[in-house]
Amino acid sequence: MRWLGQRESSNVDDRRGISGGGLLAGGGIIGVIVLLINFFMGGGDVSQLPQVIQNGGSTQQLSPEEKAAEDERAKFVKVVLADTEDVWSKIFSERGKQYIEPTLVLFNGVVQSGCGGASAATGPFYCPTDQKLYIDLSFYEELSRRFNAPGDFAMAYVVAHEVGHHVQTLMGVSQKMARLRQQVSETEYNRYSVMLELQADFYAGVWAHHDQKMHNILQEGDIEEALNAASAIGDDRLQRESQGTVVPESFTHGTSAQRMYWFKKGFETGDIDQGNTFGSSDL
Repeated sequence: MRWLGQRESSNVDDRRGISGGGLLAGGGIIGVIVLLINFFMGGGDVSQLPQVIQNGGSTQQLSPEEKAAEDERAKFVKVVLADTEDVWSKIFSERGKQYIEPTLVLFNGVVQSGCGGASAATGPFYCPTDQKLYIDLSFYEELSRRFNAPGDFAMAYVVAHEVGHHVQTLMGVSQKMARLRQQVSETEYNRYSVMLELQADFYAGVWAHHDQKMHNILQEGDIEEALNAASAIGDDRLQRESQGTVVPESFTHGTSAQRMYWFKKGFETGDIDQGNTFGSSDL
């Protein structure tokens, strides 16, 4: 992806290295007490205690090379976010609406969001309550190592997918989903959750379509990187790799084939009106 030298979004809350991304800030003195109990019960070294408190329980330190690589990734996701702002502002404006830009929160390890606490293990996520995206930049490496989905555009797809959830919030879809959760069974809600996630994949494709026209971002292999990432995090593939069996009733994000299909459809059409996954037979 061509991104060096491009505009970086200013809608970024960088919490890396600040109280574990917000764990202690959100938990106050109780959070400190719990952290200390866990530290001493685990046989922690007292000399490391100040660093543990600062990092919210993690003693891992980045080498200068690792810190430089992470800072580079931070710049990258800021550029991707800026591009999503350009694209979605244009799309909304053409429909007589205003695009309200979300905030991207960068964190290490753990974080407090409007939707509750989360950790790096959660993966990147969007919280409709505070309209913020949350990303631990270590996920960039996890995409490559754990999911075998390397490449900068694989990460760009992930960011664009979470922005897609923000678009759904602005369009009222997320609010409808929240109401549905109280009205249907878990299995039925999972079906709707799949539709929600596939629509976010579609919106990621729409972003790539328009960003290419606006900024000429794509390089050879970029779309393949995004499709590979979409395939790698399909429910069927993840379940097969983790438990050896596939349980469709428990799917919440869609199969690898579905995720690839909807991203590709968004990229090829660039038309948000063709992204009604809730009323589509292509599921």
